[in-house]
Amino acid sequence: MNFNEAIRDQWRQQKHVCIGLDPFPEYLPNGITDLFEFNKAIIDATADLACCYKPQFAHYAALGKEHKLKETIHYIKKHYPSVPVILDSKRGDIGSTATMYAKEAFEQYAADAVTVNPYMGSDTVLPFSEFKDKGVIVLCRTSNPSASEFQNQSIEGEPLYIHVARKAQQDWNSNNNISLVVGATAPQEMKHIRSAAPKLPFLIPGIGAQGGDLKSTLINGRFSDGDGVMINSSRGIIYASKEKDFADAARRETEQLQLAINQNI
Repeated sequence: MNFNEAIRDQWRQQKHVCIGLDPFPEYLPNGITDLFEFNKAIIDATADLACCYKPQFAHYAALGKEHKLKETIHYIKKHYPSVPVILDSKRGDIGSTATMYAKEAFEQYAADAVTVNPYMGSDTVLPFSEFKDKGVIVLCRTSNPSASEFQNQSIEGEPLYIHVARKAQQDWNSNNNISLVVGATAPQEMKHIRSAAPKLPFLIPGIGAQGGDLKSTLINGRFSDGDGVMINSSRGIIYASKEKDFADAARRETEQLQLAINQNI
C-alpha cells in the first residue's frame, strides 16, 4: 500500500484532518518543555481521528532537535501504523541532490510522504516519486499571502499553478503517488486546479488561522465522491489550550473540524 492508497483508506473511515506537528517552544503548554512529550500527548489524544500527521522540519532543525522529529515519527509508526506521516520539508534541488533529500525523508526519517517544491522542474520531483510506496506532495498554489506573485503568473495563457497541476498528473504520477498542496485561501484557483488534476489528492493548508473557508474549500477541492482532501490544521489544534488539558483540547478541536467536514461533504 503506497501513501495515496493509505490516505484513501483513511478517507473510507471518514478521516480527513491532517494534524500539523509544528511546536514552538514559546507556545508549549505550561509545564511542558520536551517536544516529543508534547507531540506524544497530542498524538495519543487524536490518532483515532487523524487522517495523517505533518511535522514541519524547520520547527525541529532550527532548535537542533532533529532527534525529536525522528522520535515522533518512530512513535507514530510503532503505535499507530495506519496513520501516515508527511514530512513537511518542501525540498527542491537538482536531481543528484534531490535524490539525497528523498533518502533523508524516506530512509533517515521514515516518513510516508514529503512536500516538494517543483520550481526546478521534473529533475527535482522524479527522484522522490521513484520511491513507489512513498508520497510526493507538490507545492501547486500555496496559502501564503504572496503566493500569487509567481504562482499566478500567466504562461501561454494559463497561470503557472495550472501548468504544475497538469504536469503533476500527466507526467509525474506514473507510480500513483503524487498529491498537490493547494491552499484554502485561494478557492477559485483551487477550483481550476481540481479541473486540471481531477485524480490527485490535495493537501490543504490555510483553514483557521490563515482565514480559509472550509465550505468553499470542500466544494472546490474534493473529488466527485466527496473525498480527495487532507485538511491541515496545526495551530488551531495543537495550541487549543496552554493548560494541562491541552491534549484533550486538541482532540476536541479535531473532532469539531472533522464534524464540520462531514457536514459539508
